[in-house]
Amino acid sequence: AGPVLGVLDPARDLGPIIGPAISIAVAVILFEGGLTLDFHALPEGTGKAVRRLVLLGAPIGWAGSAAALHFGAGLDWAVSAVLGGIMIVTGPTVIAPLLRQARLARRPAAVLQWEAIVNDPVGALAAVLALEVVLVRTTGVGWAEAAASITGGVVLAALVGLAFGRGLSWAFRNGHVPEYMKVPVLFAALLVAFAGCNLALHESGLLAVTVMGVVIANADLPSYTEIRRFKEHATVLLVSGVFVLLAASLDFSQLARLDLRAAVFVALAVLVVRPVTVLVSLAGTDLSCRERLLVAFTGPRGVVLVAVAGLFGERLLAVGIEDAALVTPIAFALVMVTVLVHGFGLSPLARALGLSGAEVPGLIIVGGSRFAAELGEALIREGVPVIVTDTNRAHLRPARDRGVPVYYGDILSEAAEHGLEFVHYDQLLAASDNDALNTLVATDLGPEFGRTNVWQLPRVQTRPGARHVLPPNLGGRVLAGGLTWPEVERRMREGWRIGVTPLSDAFTLEDWRARHPDAIPIGRISAAGAFRFLAEGEA
Repeated sequence: AGPVLGVLDPARDLGPIIGPAISIAVAVILFEGGLTLDFHALPEGTGKAVRRLVLLGAPIGWAGSAAALHFGAGLDWAVSAVLGGIMIVTGPTVIAPLLRQARLARRPAAVLQWEAIVNDPVGALAAVLALEVVLVRTTGVGWAEAAASITGGVVLAALVGLAFGRGLSWAFRNGHVPEYMKVPVLFAALLVAFAGCNLALHESGLLAVTVMGVVIANADLPSYTEIRRFKEHATVLLVSGVFVLLAASLDFSQLARLDLRAAVFVALAVLVVRPVTVLVSLAGTDLSCRERLLVAFTGPRGVVLVAVAGLFGERLLAVGIEDAALVTPIAFALVMVTVLVHGFGLSPLARALGLSGAEVPGLIIVGGSRFAAELGEALIREGVPVIVTDTNRAHLRPARDRGVPVYYGDILSEAAEHGLEFVHYDQLLAASDNDALNTLVATDLGPEFGRTNVWQLPRVQTRPGARHVLPPNLGGRVLAGGLTWPEVERRMREGWRIGVTPLSDAFTLEDWRARHPDAIPIGRISAAGAFRFLAEGEA
């Protein structure tokens, strides 16, 4: 839409507002990064590796990236230091879908995901500090005065972020802000903190909003889930918008300046800087050699790199540093190459190292029973992974007796989020003896699995107006057959069984129906081995 078709020219169509708009968008994106840093959610067994990748890996990656930019791409040291800081970010918006698609083993997947989450604000702050040093030095002040100015701005930003984060957490927890006003108040406070700190020191507002997000994320707010979902939606829109604006602002004459040296830089960043950073950082951790190699050669960059690089490139260009014109094109090149390389290469690399999960996505059954045990056993025989969960250990006995994997605990707890590898399952069936629990589980985990992949047994019909009637808009998709839990259990006691029948041209579905007129089909398995339930009306 930009340089190719000429439909969108941000400088022409938006004028002077484009700079502040991108600045605010980047602030919200970094606030969202801080809001994901819930230290209580760090998976057990990966904390040391993540801390090493942040505390040791970030400085090594920063220095290595800056050196690659200077010696590889030939950029000025000032520009290399700023862009090198943001290059340590492995975008969480990119790594999450890659991990879901590749179905990695739990530990390397957790390390990659949490490295991306934690380094997202860390990389941006490294770039902010480098930018401030460059901008202050271009004014001709001495190093002592520059250090004092930067230190004062950083301290002020950290204090402002801490104060706003704690103040909002206190107000939200004690009911001083109505529920429907929490998100608008949060957004307005974010803008005030960002703009106020920028008045004291350019771009220090980015540090303030990041600290503010971290404080709120670890405040254990009861309404945190709603806040998190809103900021995820807002961030997706802002990330997309910033990416479009920056891409539309590209100048082909700038792209033409990307020569072989730019390719050398990208090769150095992907094949040298990233592996050295990870292997040095993870030396001495519990991760195996294969897990370290997988993490070392997986480092896709995302839109945060492009957004912050584009914003800071404009700042450097404004103070007369000509190489800053190459910042955005180089950032786009690195993002494109890493997304393509890791997008297509992660799954084969994981398989080669023996660190990929199940090839066939599986099923989680919530509620132990004879029905769940037989369904799990039948699917496992066909190669479909199944796990049955329940809060009552006795309910899991039929599944254990048949060799079906079980999880004793609450599916909605944080322990289940860490103990169950959700990435290996793409469907969920809520089939407990409690319709309200089934509805709650299906509603709560709908965003995790996708609404079309969350199922439940039909609810027991009650008379209209009864106090225990649940709203029809809650819950998951209703399983074919229309049998409630009491009816399913009654039929299992009467001798009904769950079986799998292969269909072919010689034995079609119609032939099967004729032979088993009373049977109820509840799902189908594709030729590739993927299992799917049948909804009402499909059978």
